[in-house]
Amino acid sequence: MKQKIIDPLEKDMISESYFQTVFRRFRRHRLALASFIVLALLGGAALLAPVLAPFGPDEIVGTFSGAPCKEFLLGTDQIGRDVFSRLLYAMRVSLLVGILATFISTAVGVVLGLAAGYFGGIVDMAVMRFTDMVMSFPYILLVLVAASIFKPGMWSIILILGFVDWPGIARLVRGNVLNLRETNFVKGNLIAGMPLGHILFSEILPNTVAPILVYATSVLALSMLDEAALSFLGMGVRPPTASLGNMLNGAQSLTVLTRQPWLWIPPGLLIVILVMAINFIGDALRDALDPNSRR
Repeated sequence: MKQKIIDPLEKDMISESYFQTVFRRFRRHRLALASFIVLALLGGAALLAPVLAPFGPDEIVGTFSGAPCKEFLLGTDQIGRDVFSRLLYAMRVSLLVGILATFISTAVGVVLGLAAGYFGGIVDMAVMRFTDMVMSFPYILLVLVAASIFKPGMWSIILILGFVDWPGIARLVRGNVLNLRETNFVKGNLIAGMPLGHILFSEILPNTVAPILVYATSVLALSMLDEAALSFLGMGVRPPTASLGNMLNGAQSLTVLTRQPWLWIPPGLLIVILVMAINFIGDALRDALDPNSRR
């Protein structure tokens, strides 16, 4: 009888853990790996803004709308504040809004999706009809109306985005729970008399984390774009607090657009880089966490 020869690479793939498999697949996406490094560097710079910023974000230190120079790397804004320092603090605010809004929407969506998918019946119908009602409104219109009702500010935007972005996650979790509740390991826990909390959060939820994580990256990118749009329109983070959106607000005049590009190119470019990096990471996570992937 011939002995089957196992390729060393195949042997390593068989013996590696799930997290090692995910990491190996993620590393194959060079663009996502580069995006992760860029995002880590920018996030670290935002976190260390009080250390890295040469001036305070609201400190008037130079001439009005001064061009970039040795002292002011990205110039000064219309009232003499250092653009580079404000950019670091603005990135901090924008990332904080995106992360907290994503956390809130994910938590709400997961809880409602678990309840709808597991209990079914009237609970499922009530949750899904409410979800359909929220999703039936034009998204940007819903955000604008909510932003106009509440007092503009960072925490208002976090709560508004957090409680508007949850329907997609709720539907995603519900669909996964409907499949998982019919599996043998869930039925075995029911027969064994395990408590409901253990079944939902220790058995079902860990098996649906992968799609939640992938979807959350798109919510994070969308939340950051929404914050920038609302702040640009004057309905989000209000001055003097710096955010990437309200830094762009001052670039509405033709003079600024044509003669003072240091006031709008850096914040605009940062928004593009951050959103693209998050989306590339999300795409790579989707492939890396796919159990059917052979890469």
